[in-house]
This record gives sequence, C-alpha cells and structure tokens, in this order.
Amino acid sequence: MKVVLLSPSKSSHTHKWALFYKQQGIDVTVVTFKDHYSEENAKEVHTVVLPKLLPGKLSYLFAVSHLRKLLKDLKPDILHAHFVSSYGLVGALTQFHPLYVSVWGTDIYQFPLKSNVNRRIVEYTLGKADVICSTSHIMAKETSKYTDKEIEVTPFGVDISLFSPKKKEEGTILKIGIAKGLNDVYGFRDLFQAFVTLRSSFQDLELMIVGDGPMREEYQDLCRSLGIANAVRFIGRVPNHLVPNYLREMDVVVMPSLEESFGVTAVEAMACGVPVVVSDADGLKEVVKNRETGLIVSKGNPDMLAEAVAELLNDEGLRDIMGQNGVKHVRDHYDWQENAGQMLKLYRASIANSGQTINNTQ
Repeated sequence: MKVVLLSPSKSSHTHKWALFYKQQGIDVTVVTFKDHYSEENAKEVHTVVLPKLLPGKLSYLFAVSHLRKLLKDLKPDILHAHFVSSYGLVGALTQFHPLYVSVWGTDIYQFPLKSNVNRRIVEYTLGKADVICSTSHIMAKETSKYTDKEIEVTPFGVDISLFSPKKKEEGTILKIGIAKGLNDVYGFRDLFQAFVTLRSSFQDLELMIVGDGPMREEYQDLCRSLGIANAVRFIGRVPNHLVPNYLREMDVVVMPSLEESFGVTAVEAMACGVPVVVSDADGLKEVVKNRETGLIVSKGNPDMLAEAVAELLNDEGLRDIMGQNGVKHVRDHYDWQENAGQMLKLYRASIANSGQTINNTQ
C-alpha cells in the first residue's frame, strides 16, 4: 500500500501517523510546505517539500500543480490531507481519489466562521473528500454543519507501552503541570492565576510547563509580575517519546483550555496514571470522565480551577484512584494501535472500492 500524507511535517501528530504506517510496511511519503518542514522528522520518513512562492492561500495555486506531478510519479493508493482549510483544500484541488481529509480543530471551529469565502472553502474541500475523519465525536458533529457525508471518528490514541504508569518517588514535592503549545487558547493565563491561589496553601508547589511557542516570553514576564516565577519551570518543547517522563513527575495535569477538539494531552496523562483537571471544552469533556479519571471545571474560571486542583493535592488516595481509573479508561478506549488500526481498515475499504488491490500482509 502507498500512502501520501499531505500535512505539516513538523507536527508530532503527522509524524506519529507516518511512523505507524512505516512500521506496518506501508510505503508512506509526507508532503508538506517549506515552512512546515522538519529536518529531524524527515530523517525517519520520506518527505517532499511543496513550493510556497506567494503569501497566504495564493501559494496553493502553484502547490496544486506541483502536487499533481508528484502524485503522478508516486502513484499512491491513498492521498490523506490533514487540516481542511489548507492541505485539505490543496488535496481537493488536485482532483485525486481516493482523497481523505482529516479535520483538526481550528480549521472547523474557527476558520469557516470568519467569512463566507472560508465557509465555501470548507464545504468545497469536504465535498471533494471520499472519506472525512475526525478525532472526536464532538468535532464530527461540528463538521457535519458543512457536509451531509458520514464522518468517521478515528481517535488519536496513545502508545500505552510508552505512556504508562510509574510510581512517583516518595518525599518529592508536589508538582502540577501541563504539556501544550504556549498559546492563550489553552488557558495558560487562567492556570497562572490559579497557581497564585494554590501557592498560598501549598508553599512548595511547583508548576511545570512542557511545550514552547510564541507566547513564552510574555508568559515568563507574567509569572514574574505575579510573583511565581521561582516556582514555574518552563521546560520547552520535548520530543513526544520523552513527554511521559515529565507527565509522571506531575501529581496533577491541568488543562484549562478555552477550546479543545480532542484532549490528547489529557489522554496521555491518564495513560501515565496521573489524574487530570480540565476545562469543560468539548474535546476534553469527551475523553475525561468527571470524578472518575479527573475533575472537569468551567473554562475561564481560575478560582474553580484552583479549587479542583487543591482537592486532588489534598487527597493522595483520590489521586491514586483516579490515576488507576484513567489507565483503564485509556486502555479501553484510546489504545493507539487499535485507533490507528481503524484508519487502516478505512484505507483498505477505499482501495477495494476503487478496484485496486493490495498485499494482504499490509
């Protein structure tokens, strides 16, 4: 089987899919724009860069022509474009089939609401897709506003052999944390305000920030102005396979996102046996079982956030129970091998329907 992933090369999600396909013996090529290229990831997966000669979406006109020639040479069985408003549009314009389009979040929650042109782009792209995929049921519901087609829910699970529990060393200080890109949409400002409140009751409490982004300097300045800089560790971006090491250091993982299409970090934390406190953003409510694997609070409410985190910090037994429940919940619903296997079944069905054949061992 040959698959072309039309997606940002530097995304850990793209790379995770590409490596899975490669491990299954599938001939996979990642096609990406120059500004989304990752030299490190390209060392592990064959990657081709599309030209981006003009600003914004005007560059897609040149990219489509280039991609058509590339597809003619590669002759893939499946073209799978990720992010409906950009790579999805480029894939749709090639007229290649079978075409898969995966929605990611902002491309379906925000992009089509900005203008009628944007809405038409989404409707056109979904109209050209043979299969539409969403990582969550709630995002599939949002996507259905722009298409009458069936939407396949393919959760973005975790590698439970990598994200697994490990008992924390006794006597270590309490730590809470988050592993996300540094962006206001993930509720960092609420987290910092909640941490100020928590420090009044837990003087030695530490906050770990795993991730990076354009807001880093501003967030560091904010922590200094709030008087918590000495207790906040900005770890920076780390490779996905090292994320479990940091999650297991935390007593509680906190995700106060204002918007979330699928709570992959919450799933990763639960897989590691760490209870979570999350906002009631749609994607988080879908993956977290309130008062079983974690606590769900109203988004945009730092006081409620602090109260929920404090409840867990004050009760080690409750943390242990929720941690154990979280591990089972992930193994039952978000095992990466099973989730990714669903996508392969869809691929095979599409290839069979198009009259092509594949090796049964794939």
